[in-house]
Amino acid sequence: MKCRRTGTMRSRERGAAPGRALAILVAGTVAALGPARAEQLSASVRSERGEPVRDAVVYALPEGAAKLNLPAPERVVIDQVDKEFVPYVTPVYVGTRVNFPNRDRIRHHVYSFSPAKTFEIPLYDGMPQRLVAFDRPGEVVLGCNIHDWMKAYVYVVETPYFSVTDGAGLAAIEAPAGDYRVEVWHPRLEGEPEATARTLRLESGAAPRLDFVIAQKRVWSPRRAPASDPDYR
Repeated sequence: MKCRRTGTMRSRERGAAPGRALAILVAGTVAALGPARAEQLSASVRSERGEPVRDAVVYALPEGAAKLNLPAPERVVIDQVDKEFVPYVTPVYVGTRVNFPNRDRIRHHVYSFSPAKTFEIPLYDGMPQRLVAFDRPGEVVLGCNIHDWMKAYVYVVETPYFSVTDGAGLAAIEAPAGDYRVEVWHPRLEGEPEATARTLRLESGAAPRLDFVIAQKRVWSPRRAPASDPDYR
């Protein structure tokens, strides 16, 4: 408050109009408030065997007042390196535009037939001519029409507050204080993410932790062709 008071007094000393002085005070107050402070939520995801689950998406869906003033989606990059998608799992906020650069010296053909997003980028190298907008929530399976083993996932959520578990099955989310419904999704999740839902109130300095145990199903994946294969490109 000291800085704002001093600024207002100086304006008056210079003969500024009272209305202008008030505007300066209000602007200073807004600037001082700034964006909402981010609180931290941590999560652990394990299988029914007690093993840590990597590449699980943990996301916090805001409820009530926490839905207000959500930030705009950002652009995201999913690379193609050594004939693999990197990263394997990418969570994005609804409306996010994704770029698919090809870092290999060969061409790829990226596509998806998933209901949440159907698209294709025909054979190309380097940077594609357009970004892909993911505008519906849900699971999107990525593939390459040239290399069958290339497979990855985009999971589109209606919140900008999410994280992906590491090798220890741990994830951390930063979000403003408020009420949230926290869910987990994984490519091998048995059942729907809604079944994993937990509700909590994120408060200043609380730093809660949630522990999830999920059932996993088998998912078939094509075997990567060996480099000695004449059709390996």
